[in-house]
Amino acid sequence: MRIAMWSGPRYLSTAMMYSFAARRDMTVMDEPFYACYLAQTGLDHPMRAEILAAQPIDPAQVVAQITGPATTPHCYQKHMSQHMLRGIARDWMRDFVNVFLIRHPARVIASYAAKREKPRLADIGFIQQAELFDELRAAGQRPVVIDSYDIRENPEGMLRALCDAIGLDWDRAMLSWPKGGIAEDGAWAPHWYGAVWSSTGFAGPEGPLPDIPPALRAIEKRAYAAYAYMQKFKLCP
Repeated sequence: MRIAMWSGPRYLSTAMMYSFAARRDMTVMDEPFYACYLAQTGLDHPMRAEILAAQPIDPAQVVAQITGPATTPHCYQKHMSQHMLRGIARDWMRDFVNVFLIRHPARVIASYAAKREKPRLADIGFIQQAELFDELRAAGQRPVVIDSYDIRENPEGMLRALCDAIGLDWDRAMLSWPKGGIAEDGAWAPHWYGAVWSSTGFAGPEGPLPDIPPALRAIEKRAYAAYAYMQKFKLCP
């Protein structure tokens, strides 16, 4: 089984990758299109040079990698929805089990802005996520949607429900991982993964929504419309 987990930055995506990496029957891949995205957009992200040096910038090479032979029965791929720029082939997605990880935009924006100032709507993946979801549904798939809030409220219940929804046997190893990084971490991990590196499992339930600066509220409003749409399809334990 090849699983493509679609999210944006600061959606709980790295913790989810670590959860799946804890399984013995699973290999994981970390944002394989990131260098392509930076090369095509010219965006100045933290550790840009290291990322461009670490990954192919030709999308065809990336597609060949992610669809190539796997060394374990299952492969989990962490993808950022905003990395799938127009012109990058998407037909491979139809052969994957596609899951969409969502999170309230206020939490995403507050967390992202702490790592990279002045985020744009295009940076945080909400609009692109809904577009990819609709494309897959139009192609006859029924992608699974799971909310990071629910995972942190009930990790075992939600992960069990997710495994059941995609036809994967439950494995309790998914509930914890060793402190520190994993070999599959992307080149950008030193900037973004500090909290996950210091963890050994999912953090507890989330508190109240953070306050968003006035300058970012218009972005939050537009992102929330996409989030609310995706919530209609979310998995419940």
